[in-house]
Amino acid sequence: MNVLIINADDYGYSRAVNLGIIDSFKSGVLTSATLMANMPGFEHAVELAKLNPKFGIGVHLTLTCGKPLSENTSSLTENGSFKKIAFYESDFSIEKDELLKEWDLQIQRVIESGITPTHLDTHHHVNMVSPMKEVFIELARKFKLPVRNNFDVPDDLLTVKKFFIDFDDLGITKGIWKPLITNNLVQDCKNYHTVEAMCHPGYLDNVVFEGSSLLENRVLTTKELMDSNYKELFSANNIKLGTYRDLI
Repeated sequence: MNVLIINADDYGYSRAVNLGIIDSFKSGVLTSATLMANMPGFEHAVELAKLNPKFGIGVHLTLTCGKPLSENTSSLTENGSFKKIAFYESDFSIEKDELLKEWDLQIQRVIESGITPTHLDTHHHVNMVSPMKEVFIELARKFKLPVRNNFDVPDDLLTVKKFFIDFDDLGITKGIWKPLITNNLVQDCKNYHTVEAMCHPGYLDNVVFEGSSLLENRVLTTKELMDSNYKELFSANNIKLGTYRDLI
């Protein structure tokens, strides 16, 4: 059996995002989400997760959105909020100890809410870049959690064999989404046997409009995930829709 994990990033971003994600799980093919512990929709996301215990919930470690949970984070913030999205794409300097403390608190907040995390990933893929990468690995080892396979994952950490990054974004608005799924993703599942596909479902509210560049695509992704044809497609190709729990 081939296992496909369809994971929604940004769970907890806002109430509207949360509702789109849960609808995509209950009425569609979404199986998993990663939770932002520092965002306005966190408590709402936890409530919905507890009503849907089969839904896989990981931690979406955040460095580029919202405000930190910890104090004394001057190297991570500007005017009390995390730095702009692409700061790590140019020269930058952060204190590793500050990041370690902040991300540890984000994981602990999820655990203390009553959720047992399934895995770790990061907002805007900052775990691909040092020193965030080293902190990410340290925390994955500390909490014994699987990780997203979007970097050179150490052998001692559990992950999927393939990370599929084209599940939404340009694919939906340009009308090439279905071919990507029916050809690329299905073939990846057959070749690699354990695959994660990332997506960004959600509805829109003022929090999203004021803070995110992903708008229309969230709604379109939500609609697409609820297309009943995908369940039939995956079943016909011996692909099980699962979570990171299925890797353990």
